[in-house]
Amino acid sequence: MDLKRVALGYHGGSTKTAERFLEEAMKRQKELQIKKNSPYLNNLLKSLTKLAREKSKEKLAEDALMYSTLFQNYALKAY
Repeated sequence: MDLKRVALGYHGGSTKTAERFLEEAMKRQKELQIKKNSPYLNNLLKSLTKLAREKSKEKLAEDALMYSTLFQNYALKAY
């Protein structure tokens, strides 16, 4: 949900809110990296690191929404 809020924040022009939720998403990423995960989830987590380095806010918002959907679909399928 943090990634979806990042996308919505940038889309709505609330950069400060989006940046805060991006920080929260990166914290969750670190928590998940400690656990034993499927290769698919590990690839998503690695890709998420690139997201934080994105300079273009439009691209960052698009990618955050995409990753949000991918993580949500994984969670629904796996659990």
